[in-house]
Amino acid sequence: MTADAARAPRSVLVVDDDDVFRRRLGKAFQDRGFEVRLAGGATEAIRLAHQDSPELALVDLRMPEASGLDVVRELHAIDPASVIVMLTGYGSIATALEAVRLGAVHYLSKPVDIDQILAAFEGKSVAGVGNTASVPSLARVEWEHIQRVLNDCDGNISQAARLLGLHRRSLQRKLSKDPVRR
Repeated sequence: MTADAARAPRSVLVVDDDDVFRRRLGKAFQDRGFEVRLAGGATEAIRLAHQDSPELALVDLRMPEASGLDVVRELHAIDPASVIVMLTGYGSIATALEAVRLGAVHYLSKPVDIDQILAAFEGKSVAGVGNTASVPSLARVEWEHIQRVLNDCDGNISQAARLLGLHRRSLQRKLSKDPVRR
């Protein structure tokens, strides 16, 4: 191995449809010496991987054009040596198992920080990295579910209340409270 090859930065592909989050992660990886490529969706991610397969890939589960599970499957088919971590704000055991079955080495639930992501890439347990509790409280799970449904309804409180089976005012009261701590 040449001295240049030993110093070559590791490549990481960040696939997330949230522009701000994707850019922040990209900057955090760049600050740690990674060669970063950003993709806002499945098509772009697959195109970038075909051009130059990444050593590491961080893939969001929910994206508008295709599931992150499809991206994991394609990235693994392009290069089985790529280390892939699935990232989601909507975690479930079923999707975590499916992601690992398709080629991901780890599955992380948002919110996460760069240290947790790096630990996942290295195959380390992430529970102790920056987390004080590994299981969220029931109140936190309810808060996250409400936020997910509200997001799916594009912020329409009346529609979200109907989907949640709540009165609109009850939902507004729940939303006016501070977010529940993890």
